[in-house]
Amino acid sequence: MKAKLLLAASLFAVVAQAQLSTINENFDGFTAGNATFPQNGWSAILPTAPFPPQPMMLVLPVDGTNKVVQAYPGSSSNQPLYLITPQIVAPAGDKAISFDTGLVASSPGTTTIQIGVATNPADMTTFTAVGEPIQITSTTIQNVKVNVPASAGTYLVIKHTPTAAHTALQIDNVKYDTNLAVNESSFNSDNVKLAVSADNNSLKFVSPTTLSSAKIYSAAGQIATEGKISNNTLNISTLKSGVYFIVIQDNAGQTVKSKFIKK
Repeated sequence: MKAKLLLAASLFAVVAQAQLSTINENFDGFTAGNATFPQNGWSAILPTAPFPPQPMMLVLPVDGTNKVVQAYPGSSSNQPLYLITPQIVAPAGDKAISFDTGLVASSPGTTTIQIGVATNPADMTTFTAVGEPIQITSTTIQNVKVNVPASAGTYLVIKHTPTAAHTALQIDNVKYDTNLAVNESSFNSDNVKLAVSADNNSLKFVSPTTLSSAKIYSAAGQIATEGKISNNTLNISTLKSGVYFIVIQDNAGQTVKSKFIKK
């Protein structure tokens, strides 16, 4: 009986050690190709039709030894592709996930990224969204950062939903750590700047984090308009001249308040 207990304890220790507390993956040590997942604890779930060409989660060299993951939907559109991390310790709400991403050149459409957690890496019905959807509309590489709340999900998931066939997404330098967590001091009215455009039809923002949406209120406290912030811009063409208050939200769900004058 004692031997069985020792064996059970040893097996438990191995399982516990397999759960990662942090992630720092640049994919340079991965085998390149179009059929390389699962690999190094990472896995992928792809649409099953239509094809050819079929959807693929590729690992590709971009220059020298630098490799990236490319999520390619093939001839499918509006169907999600999932890149799934190795198993992590259940999130306690003190860490964030970040990665570099952008559309692959010649992609005919755009895509929406949704970060999430899952309890089963083979079953995306267990996927729970984290933060706001992120619109990717350019080949310019940008860094995405999202706080991960406390959860029972022990797999981080990057969900890519393209608007058109052959719209591929590049993913690199995935990190999950405490040091990445977006704190209140990095998202406040002192370093989130806004200005009315010269034509008076839009608000332009400068922020240390990715902005997602905003609600605008009149001086009387009534909501005047709300909408998504795209490319750090919000349409205010329907607003009349006056003083307005605005509540700005970033992709991590944090909010900050400010005001502006439309002439």
